[in-house]
Order: sequence, then structure tokens, then C-alpha cells
Amino acid sequence: MANHFAMMWSVRPGTEEEVVQLFEDYGRPEHVIKDEKGDVKGKLLSTTVYMKDNVVVRAIEFEGSIADVAPHMGRQPAIRELEDKLDAYIEKPRDMSTPEGARAFFLETAMRCVVARRWDE
Repeated sequence: MANHFAMMWSVRPGTEEEVVQLFEDYGRPEHVIKDEKGDVKGKLLSTTVYMKDNVVVRAIEFEGSIADVAPHMGRQPAIRELEDKLDAYIEKPRDMSTPEGARAFFLETAMRCVVARRWDE
């Protein structure tokens, strides 16, 4: 069964098109979720990014636990590169250089999934 997680944050007004370009150009992370030992913990199924004015919503669909997804994503070169580039545009500064800083950002921007349905099942 798939799980969903989304985050919402703002970018500086006037930088929206640069942020769109970053998301259009970023590479793909490894879709098999592994822990630091290389044990398989789940799978990334999809990523969706929405933008309205300067507000960004980034949603992921995955199998497994969000507790395993976050560190896995932090180890992905494509995601690290994107996050480093996004730092220049984020309206409220964040610290993604440490696990504690990344955790604080995720907790502050996390959205609760109210419902997720597949109509073909």
C-alpha cells in the first residue's frame, strides 16, 4: 500500500520561474529506498511538485516508512544538488547541512495527508 507525504514552503517573490526550472531540470533519485547499510526498506513511486505564486508544494508517494524515506533522500546526489540550489530561493532560511536542520525543516513544512485514493483499485 502506498503512503504519501507533502511539504509546503515559500520562495522569494520574483524567483518563481528559476525555481520551476530547478525542478524541471533535477535528476532522479534511486527509487529503491535503502538504509545506510544498503538494506531495502521501500520504494519511491512518484514525486509531484505544485506551485501557486511563490508557494511550493512537493508531494511524494512511496512504499515503506517516511522515517526511512527522509534519510534515503538525503543520501541521493540529485536531491542534495537540488536542495543546495533551492537554498538560494527559499523565503525563510533553512539549514539542510545537518540531520537536525533538515529534520526541523521537514517538521515545519510537513503537511498531513487527509485522503489519498486510487480509483483504479
